[in-house]
Amino acid sequence: MTAPELLARLEALGSAATRKSYARHGVQGPMFGVSPANLDSLKKQIKIDQPLAEALWASGNHDARLLATLIADTDSMPGSKIHAWAKDLDNFPLTDALARLAARSPYARRLMETWMAAKSEWLATAGWTLAAVLAGDPKVPRGVDFADLLTRIESGIRTAKHRVRHAMNNALIAIGLRDDRLREAALAVARRIGPVEVDLGNTDCKTPDATSSLAKAASRRAKPAAKR
Repeated sequence: MTAPELLARLEALGSAATRKSYARHGVQGPMFGVSPANLDSLKKQIKIDQPLAEALWASGNHDARLLATLIADTDSMPGSKIHAWAKDLDNFPLTDALARLAARSPYARRLMETWMAAKSEWLATAGWTLAAVLAGDPKVPRGVDFADLLTRIESGIRTAKHRVRHAMNNALIAIGLRDDRLREAALAVARRIGPVEVDLGNTDCKTPDATSSLAKAASRRAKPAAKR
């Protein structure tokens, strides 16, 4: 399937309801409004196709770029290319999708550090979103110091830009859910930070309370398994 053929397919799958939802989440550029379910179906049909992924990203269409993150070949995609794509980020859905692409890449740790240190709000958001994705992956490569990330979250979250605060808060929760030792450390950090307030615009999304989320997780794990 060529890029023009796929763009036509995406246009046919678009809906006004999904376009409206994307718009509420900050998507402002060209888009068809293709649902995540339809994008996932296309991903299964296409599998991995790096040239097609690059053509879709170059189109500038939001749905095409979301699909590009799903079919990109992270084994052969240079870290510099992923970083170049990240410079185009301007909304939450695409930032989350690109962070998940980066997590599959052998350059994940390097990209995480580069993006977290960036002055750009969207790049920093991508970096902390990537940290959250890596924290949730039990197969994450060695070398990611999650305890250090907790320290950096505590020292920087109050002064971070609002989208970055949201991503840092999510990373705090994800790190705390990784194992018992990190959960206790993350819970202590969350209690010291207190509630994190973020303006998420005209959406139903909320920044979760890290203390409550981690405490509930600890409570669930402490309960003995039900007898059969």
